[in-house]
Amino acid sequence: MDQFPFVVFNFHSDRGSEFINKVVAQILNKLLINQTKSRSRHCNDNALVESKNGTVLRKNMGYHHVNQKMVDRINEFYERYFNPYLNFHRPCGFVTETRVDIKGKERKIYGQYTTPYEKLKEISKDVKENFLNFGQSFEKIDIIAYKYSDNEFAKILRLNQEKLFDLNLTMEKVTDLGSN
Repeated sequence: MDQFPFVVFNFHSDRGSEFINKVVAQILNKLLINQTKSRSRHCNDNALVESKNGTVLRKNMGYHHVNQKMVDRINEFYERYFNPYLNFHRPCGFVTETRVDIKGKERKIYGQYTTPYEKLKEISKDVKENFLNFGQSFEKIDIIAYKYSDNEFAKILRLNQEKLFDLNLTMEKVTDLGSN
């Protein structure tokens, strides 16, 4: 939760048991966060999450097996490099207009491309409400967000990702040798 400087109102999950369990429910209740769940047999409920999973996670991390001994290092990589890259340096498309065509289908037009952090700042100005957690300020977060340019941080991310994958391959070879 320390990685989220903003207030979390809702946690959406599918109905898989890995996302809905007593521990997660207790944490969400303690933090006063609502949990919504996908409807059974409605695959479009998770369309946004699944598309992000494919276009962001799989594109960057691949489809290969993760050696269990690497889990802590991968979590550290996500915390130090991948999540800051996604939040502060990778632009996303935001819906600016919705049109209804002749058949009655909604068409969303993605006219704004910016980072999630920049969008959070924009929304906070527009509604004049502070969405940040207690003790956080945009001035503090700006130091992290603007320490590196987008291209500089992308290079740092890729270098550390290569090190991580090289280490993962080494760990897999050691595991394979040990099982013989």
